[in-house]
Amino acid sequence: MSASLSMLAEVPVFSLLDQDERATLAALLESEKYTKGQTIFREGDAGDSLYVVLTGQVQVFTENKEGERIVLSENENSDVFGEISMLDGGPRTASAIAVEDSEVLRLNREGLQQLVSDHPHAALDLLTVMGRRLRRTDELLRTHVARNANKEEEERLTIGNRIADKVAAFGGSWTFIIFFGVVLFVWMLINSSFITRLPFDPYPFILLNLVLSTVAALQAPVIMMSQNRQSSKDRLKSDLDYEVNLKAELEVAQLHNKIDRVYEAIQEHWAQRTKEKRTEDRIENPGRRSNDYY
Repeated sequence: MSASLSMLAEVPVFSLLDQDERATLAALLESEKYTKGQTIFREGDAGDSLYVVLTGQVQVFTENKEGERIVLSENENSDVFGEISMLDGGPRTASAIAVEDSEVLRLNREGLQQLVSDHPHAALDLLTVMGRRLRRTDELLRTHVARNANKEEEERLTIGNRIADKVAAFGGSWTFIIFFGVVLFVWMLINSSFITRLPFDPYPFILLNLVLSTVAALQAPVIMMSQNRQSSKDRLKSDLDYEVNLKAELEVAQLHNKIDRVYEAIQEHWAQRTKEKRTEDRIENPGRRSNDYY
C-alpha cells in the first residue's frame, strides 16, 4: 500500500488529496497490463474510466479527415489519461494504445463516486487540479494556434539566401537604376572622342557591352534564387494555414461532440425527472388516468 500511496502523491490529478483520501483511492484502483501495440480504448468508446500509467508508455492520438494520426500526448510513469470522458460521462474523444509493454491503474466512475462519497472534500481537490490543467491548455491554445510565416522563413535562411535577397532587393530598386544610369553616362562620356583623344573603350563601347552582359548574367540567377525562395515561402505559408485550419476543424468537432453530450445528458435528466414526477403523482393520486400526464 505504501508504494501505491507514494506513487499517487506524484500523480498531478491526485496531488491535492490527503493521506486518507489517497489510501481510499489506492484501494479502488485496479491494475491492468497491456502488451506493445494493444489498444486500451478507441475513439467513440464509452468513457467510464481514467488510467494512471504505472510502467511503460501509452500514446493518446486522434485521426483527421485524411486518416493521418495526430499524437495528443505520450504518457509515461505517473501520467493520467482518459480523465475527461470519465468525468463528463461522454464517449472517448481520442484513442489510446500501448507503445510498449505497460501496466496501468484504472479508476472507474463507481470508484470515483465512492471516493467522493467517503471524502467529499476530495471532489473539490480534483476540480481544482482539473481547473489548473484547463487553464494551461487554454494558454497553450492562445499562444500556439498559429506561427508567423515570416519568422519561420527567417529562421531557415542561409548566408547564400540572405545575399541573394539583398542583391535582388538592390537590383530591383530605383537606387540601382539611377546609379547604373549615371555609371553608363559617365562611361560613355569619358570614352567620347569629343572629350578624350585616346579613349580606353571607344565607340561602339565593346568593353561596356561586355560589362553589361557580365552583370546581367550574374544578376539573373541571383534574382531567380530569390524568386524561388518566395515560392518556398508561399508553400510554407500554405502549410501553416493548413495546420491552423486543421486545428480549428478539430476544435469545432470536439465542441460539437461536447454540446451533443450535454444535450443528451439534459434530455436524459429531464426524462428521468418526468418519470419520477409521474410515479409520485400516481402514488399520491392512484385514481388519476395515465392520459392525464400528457
